[in-house]
Amino acid sequence: MDAEDWDERYAASELVWSAEPNEFVAAELSDLAPGRALDLAAGEGRNAIWLARRGWQVTAADFSQVALDKGRRLAGDTPVRWVCADATTWHEPAAYDLVLLAYLQLPAAQRRAAVRAAYDSLVVGGTLLLVAHDSSNLTEGTGGPQDPAVLMTPEDVLGDLAGRAYDVQHAERVPRIVGDGHGEEPARTAWDCLVRVVRR
Repeated sequence: MDAEDWDERYAASELVWSAEPNEFVAAELSDLAPGRALDLAAGEGRNAIWLARRGWQVTAADFSQVALDKGRRLAGDTPVRWVCADATTWHEPAAYDLVLLAYLQLPAAQRRAAVRAAYDSLVVGGTLLLVAHDSSNLTEGTGGPQDPAVLMTPEDVLGDLAGRAYDVQHAERVPRIVGDGHGEEPARTAWDCLVRVVRR
């Protein structure tokens, strides 16, 4: 999907994603001291807004202007810098203490470009957190993209960082419960890829 397709998708509903931060983003980043953060491929900005409300100076970048406009409305008075830009061509080197890539599902070459752009945006000692639909979710989980070309494993993501210096804090497949188990739909498990590294 290109920016125009995403503009149409974001325009078609009030919120495509939840207004709350992703559970792994909240769990992984709540202990970090606030600094400068980049949410790359931020969508409607739920994670960017959460970070900003915790004291971070946040830039939210996405190639869908419709999504960014919705994020700006959702943020209200919460200060976030909204930038219309493509994650695969982002270039703002050594500018952030934290870079987040959440559910940016791209084919391998484009994913590698985005992951490297995210890493290159970090200062030394900065944290890169990537959360995405894991390759195993296609056969073992529920929901998410059904195209294996845009799914990934932690090993894929670390491979994208070949030649970069970093310390791995987490690189694993993690379960995410979908639904609450009440009503007609039972709770189901989705499998996500979670990678957290610190730039050396």
